[in-house]
Amino acid sequence: MLHIQMAGIRNKEDALMCVDAGVDIIGLLVGQMHTSDDFLTNEKAKEIKDALPSDIKTTLITHLEDGDKIIEIAKYVGVDYIQLHSHLDESEVEKIHNVLPDKKLLRLVHIDTDGKILNDISNIKYVDFYFTDSINLKTNQFGGTGLKHNLDTDKKLVETLDKPVFIAGGLTPENVNDAVKYCHPYGVDVNSGCRGKDGLRDKTKTINFVLNARK
Repeated sequence: MLHIQMAGIRNKEDALMCVDAGVDIIGLLVGQMHTSDDFLTNEKAKEIKDALPSDIKTTLITHLEDGDKIIEIAKYVGVDYIQLHSHLDESEVEKIHNVLPDKKLLRLVHIDTDGKILNDISNIKYVDFYFTDSINLKTNQFGGTGLKHNLDTDKKLVETLDKPVFIAGGLTPENVNDAVKYCHPYGVDVNSGCRGKDGLRDKTKTINFVLNARK
């Protein structure tokens, strides 16, 4: 089954709507270092997590580079996955892995609009899933950019990496089906592609994204 993560959730009402639409992973942004309107306090993230059905997975999406701080937040919120959206020293990731061995680690592959990989993934040791995403260097925005990139890179990563791959970056209800058919990823992630004008989740977009992703 294709897994679908909805990132950038800001409140429990949006989270529950996404679950009803068929989303199976809720991404909560805590620990800000780069531009985004979606970051939550620890308390707000826990409130959303606690409102979800027990079978729905949650991901701590963080820009922090301090392993101890990430461990503290992950424990408090009670997430299942930790998505590292900055390029931590591998010793910090090892610390997270050793203290929280039951938490799955998602490691980021930054890709520019031409499909070029911008970070060195060859030295990544602790990883359960890889996660591709676009980066907006002009605005210092890592994730939730809405920018598309060349999916040839994602397809190659899915085919060659030794761990499952989530793909993201400019996915929308209109293009997700083609992206899934082309890349055959383990999962997809969406943020801006399902936003309404108010920055929250648009119900129609969310339902169509899930239907088209799993079509």
